[in-house]
Amino acid sequence: MKIDFVGPASLATDGGVVYLVKVDGKDIECSFTYEALEDVDPDSVFGNSLEHFSTHKLVLLSAAEKKILKGLIHNGKLLVNSNDLQVD
Repeated sequence: MKIDFVGPASLATDGGVVYLVKVDGKDIECSFTYEALEDVDPDSVFGNSLEHFSTHKLVLLSAAEKKILKGLIHNGKLLVNSNDLQVD
């Protein structure tokens, strides 16, 4: 499986972040919930969603990659929420 995180990050209507991913050449819309952005680093002050995503991009994209590898894409979309940030 070939996974390319191509972006860019954009603000979602719910305050989260959407990031484009190509999985085996197909476009996948990866949505990171507002709560996931808050919970990725509970000790930091949460401000702008896009800035917070950028700061914690590697952790967030790693959580997305784990879900992709588990086959959890539905109708061209992947949702990453707070539960996905917990250590396996």
